[in-house]
Amino acid sequence: MQELTKRNLRAWSMLGQRGTVCGVALIEIMEEYQNSYTLTADLAHLSGLDRVQHMFPERFVNVGIAEQNMIGIAAGLAAEGNVVFATTYATFLTMRCYEQIRHHMGYQHMNIKLIGSAAGVEMGMSGNTHYTYEDIAIMRAIPNITVVSPADPAEAYQIMHQAAATEGPMYIRLTGGMNQQIITKCEDGGIQIGKSKELQSGTDVAVIFAGNIAGTVQKAVELLESEGISTSVIDMHTIKPLDTRQLERQMGKKIIVTVEEHSIIGGLGGAVSEYYAQFERHPKVVRIGVEDQFLHPAGKELLLETAGLTPQKIYKRIRKELNR
Repeated sequence: MQELTKRNLRAWSMLGQRGTVCGVALIEIMEEYQNSYTLTADLAHLSGLDRVQHMFPERFVNVGIAEQNMIGIAAGLAAEGNVVFATTYATFLTMRCYEQIRHHMGYQHMNIKLIGSAAGVEMGMSGNTHYTYEDIAIMRAIPNITVVSPADPAEAYQIMHQAAATEGPMYIRLTGGMNQQIITKCEDGGIQIGKSKELQSGTDVAVIFAGNIAGTVQKAVELLESEGISTSVIDMHTIKPLDTRQLERQMGKKIIVTVEEHSIIGGLGGAVSEYYAQFERHPKVVRIGVEDQFLHPAGKELLLETAGLTPQKIYKRIRKELNR
């Protein structure tokens, strides 16, 4: 596993989450773990898996457009003591294969790591068949499955190595394209699955996010801070299991705001709301994300604008809630 150097962070930023996972982390994992396999459903080249396929032909399987079969094959390999990574677009990986994931990964607790790429609205003009804003909700509903959504390529890299070393099923949700902003710092010392990262602390508002939306959140928070609104910013890269200790520490805030490139139903916002609902008194939870609707096909930036996921719209929503 490579160190968090400035050079690596720059390289991973250019590659994006998918490029870093498939073009860097998986190669290292396949070299270290001789019992590891990589499976894909017709996305070898598009996912950046060409080097994996070339270097490890006996442990690489491209099943074609047969995602359900891919999970079945993964289960068979995992049953023989192997660690299996299976990847394709998040929408097809989670929804088309839901029954197989539920039985093989949840119920049978197979050691399969799912890598869902292009989650959220990354696919732009490809339309709703390729958007994925329900995956966190349905995946975290299955018992025993860990659900993670890294904020940047450096987090994705670390999560992959931790996933390889951890027994049990996991869903790794990759968001954003190439040339991503890196929020990870060389001196951070790394992240840990299940433990959130507080980027800054404040006293009035807590903004909790997941996925590649950190830059947008930070710009919105700068607007709040310019008006004297003290704001905590929390990177909740692990949605299941949720870092409830972090949520406990935010109980004194005026409002809790969740931001995600996902439906406001069942995702990070749902998970945070469920946690606070057990208390008689708690801060109001404001969920910012895709409302209960299908978005009209458009470019990614317009889709994010429609969903209220821009710095200005996040800022205005928080100001509105504070003034209620």
